[in-house]
Amino acid sequence: MTPHRNSSAQTPGPTPGGRAGGLPPGVAPVATVVILGAVMTLLDSTIVNVALRTLGLDLHASVSDVQWVVTAYLLAVAAAIPCTGWLARRLGARRMYLAAVVAFTVGSALCGLSQSLGQLVAARALQGVGGGMVLPIGQMMLAGRAGPKNMARVMSVIGVPIVLAPVFGPTLGGLLLDYADWRWIFYVNVPICVAVVALGLRLLPRGEPERVGRLDLSGLLTVAGGMVAVTYGLAEVGATGGWTSPTVLGWISGGVLLLVVHVLRALRVAHPLLDVRLYRGKVFGAASLSTFSIGAALYGSMILLPLYYQTVRHESPVATGLLIAPSGIGAAVANGLTGRLTERLGSGRTAMIGGLVTMAGTVPFALLGADSPYTLLCPAMALRGFGVGLAMMPAMTAAYATLSREKIADATPQLSVLRQVGGSVGIALFTVVLKTRLDAAGHDPASSAHAFGTTWWWVLAVTGIATLPTLLLARSEQRAKASAAGPAPAAVPEPAGASGPPTGAPQ
Repeated sequence: MTPHRNSSAQTPGPTPGGRAGGLPPGVAPVATVVILGAVMTLLDSTIVNVALRTLGLDLHASVSDVQWVVTAYLLAVAAAIPCTGWLARRLGARRMYLAAVVAFTVGSALCGLSQSLGQLVAARALQGVGGGMVLPIGQMMLAGRAGPKNMARVMSVIGVPIVLAPVFGPTLGGLLLDYADWRWIFYVNVPICVAVVALGLRLLPRGEPERVGRLDLSGLLTVAGGMVAVTYGLAEVGATGGWTSPTVLGWISGGVLLLVVHVLRALRVAHPLLDVRLYRGKVFGAASLSTFSIGAALYGSMILLPLYYQTVRHESPVATGLLIAPSGIGAAVANGLTGRLTERLGSGRTAMIGGLVTMAGTVPFALLGADSPYTLLCPAMALRGFGVGLAMMPAMTAAYATLSREKIADATPQLSVLRQVGGSVGIALFTVVLKTRLDAAGHDPASSAHAFGTTWWWVLAVTGIATLPTLLLARSEQRAKASAAGPAPAAVPEPAGASGPPTGAPQ
């Protein structure tokens, strides 16, 4: 859908001129609101994960039933993401961002007030609709405000909550469960949401809605239906015990079929809901593949360490969160360096280094024992967090850097979908591997620890596979840079000391 006038998602950004390693002028206010919103939604997802056992006991629900508290949220996110680009352009990015935050706030309050599992699941679905739109629209506004050449610095900032939330969420959740009530894992969102809305009304740029075409309803039904079916199928992998269950195969194959129909249709219509023609660009295609793969390696492995610490080492949720915290420290250090490294080395090379460092930090966990020293595991966790921090955001930076401003609203939901589906695939894969190994291991700590170690070998393999697309991304960036530079004039000698990167090359 081609816009006819600018919206707040595409506010002309400043030229590169901010401090090295800092945000460009005028971007910091928008980044403040977007980061708060991202922290709010991402923390909520990880906090809920540690409360499932408590929820089941309090609401008199089985483990399989209470899992719908997570599944309902994921399904709502999957349904909401595809239409965020159209809604942000049609109604204005600022207005839709604040509406999404309000929906998340209302959903959070209703979750806390729920008196039954059915009420809680319904409220979580409302949360998911709002939460699914918050981060994509926030990234849209940041990308439009900063401009493509500044995306390395911007994405290194937005990467902080994306990487840190899965680390610190369990600690906060454990504290709330130990010293308050499970309802407070939802109530804690409300004051943050109010702050985001207040700051958003003051700091987010106003923009006129665009004159876009009518909503591509057929495209919405196929892509949202496909996303929901694939997400549900992946969520059922752990519950059914494998990938060959008729339920799993039916939902995943049906979802993939709907997505294929959407792609074929989107290539034929003038204004599709999601413009899949973007993947014809080699840099965008390689960056998208990297985003999917890294999402699988990162989010898929996040379920393993909390389970290991609590089931094998019998640590409390609070202690478990503190033991995982070194990953957040490593990621925070990496995010401080990512912008500079990306501008100097390119997104592909930076993400490749991050993947290799992540693999190095994963090896000690593949050798887990029942009494592996924390003096080894905590530094390894920090190293792994550092690698993940280097790998995650450069891939998304590269995707944005090749796009014109009017394509940002098309690209952002697709990158969010890829990251989410990648994470769902990783979680499903590692859950099945761990469950199979634990069933065969028995109940003694040494055998259980070995089962976790075996699963971490799978994580190492997936991380290695996730690093491969970064090679393609690095090559694609090199070719794009050479193409943008053009052939050097043969007849004019180069002045001494004038060697350096061409001014027109992408950074």
